[in-house]
Amino acid sequence: MTGTTHQLPAVGGGLLLFRYSGVPVVLAPSWWLGALAVVVFYTPLVGTLMPGADMVTSVLLAAAFAVLLGASVLAHELGHCVVALKLGLPVRRLRLFLLGGLSEIAKTPRRPGHEGVVAAAGPAVSIALAGVCGLALLVIPSGGPVWLLVLECAFANTAVAVFNLLPGLPLDGGRMVRAGVWAVTGRRGAGTRAAVVGGWAVAGLLVAWALWGVLEQSPDRWLRLGVCVLTAWFVVAGASGELAAEQRRGWPEGLLLSDVVRPVLQLPAESPVADALAAAAGRGVVLVRADGVAAGLLDEVVARELAAVSPFAPAEQAAEPIRPESVLLASEPGEEIAERVLETPSWQFVVVDDEGRPSGVLRREDLHAALRAHGTR
Repeated sequence: MTGTTHQLPAVGGGLLLFRYSGVPVVLAPSWWLGALAVVVFYTPLVGTLMPGADMVTSVLLAAAFAVLLGASVLAHELGHCVVALKLGLPVRRLRLFLLGGLSEIAKTPRRPGHEGVVAAAGPAVSIALAGVCGLALLVIPSGGPVWLLVLECAFANTAVAVFNLLPGLPLDGGRMVRAGVWAVTGRRGAGTRAAVVGGWAVAGLLVAWALWGVLEQSPDRWLRLGVCVLTAWFVVAGASGELAAEQRRGWPEGLLLSDVVRPVLQLPAESPVADALAAAAGRGVVLVRADGVAAGLLDEVVARELAAVSPFAPAEQAAEPIRPESVLLASEPGEEIAERVLETPSWQFVVVDDEGRPSGVLRREDLHAALRAHGTR
């Protein structure tokens, strides 16, 4: 882990705090609003926990609690980040915002075990930190500022762990539910749907608890109502987003890969680009050098532009490189193929058989059209 030592640049709408293994850790502007709310509502409670504290001390301790809460969320998200990177799952960034934190993992886990381990890592860190603080409270004299800060840290980590273990998406508990259902049924989509229902149930219970506080005239009823409604909205929005992403990732029953794959034509890489375009006739073209190594896929847009000014130029000049992520195995499950196409910026993919021989070319536009026709997108 490396931290910046001077100016903190803005990254993706937030403040870059540091990088962990190349992953930027960003503080979103909305985090400051959450911290301010914590200070405003927590300051009056300091006097109750530490009688005799003046206003300055109360504000400083409330501000310290806001920082500790942010640090607790950061430690929680770093737990996700570390495990994801260990499993080979790239992480775009780690972001702290108004309602907590988010580790933006760029690749969907391929196994339910990986999903479950990554999800459990965050709460495990929070529980461990809460335990350490709890043990420290046994030896620190009660009633002083240090005792109160450690108590705050224990409370913050306990709250982060308990909330995130609730069994609904997009919370960690929901991801663990998805992993469990996925492991039992063999279908990730079934796990997502179960965890989405859990998310809706969590949101409903939060709103019900807030309304109960209003009916009972609880002293914190308006604070509870505001926090619970905002959190419920976050949970419902997150669960709905997960469901939409799963539907985009899905593969319609009855759709065969062969229905959307174009025939493949192999041509010498030194072929005139105009001739390669004419021979393509709607097929995918793999350009092969004299030594038998593939130079790439013919990019028809680039090829047309090149042919317009230099029709006899080698077709290799209009080739799109074939990268590992743009090679699909014909025997792969349809859901994994759709997911790969969704995650990879390439617009065309080489489909190979189990022997590694090209059997066709899949274009992103063709797959999207087929999925729309079957009502998946």
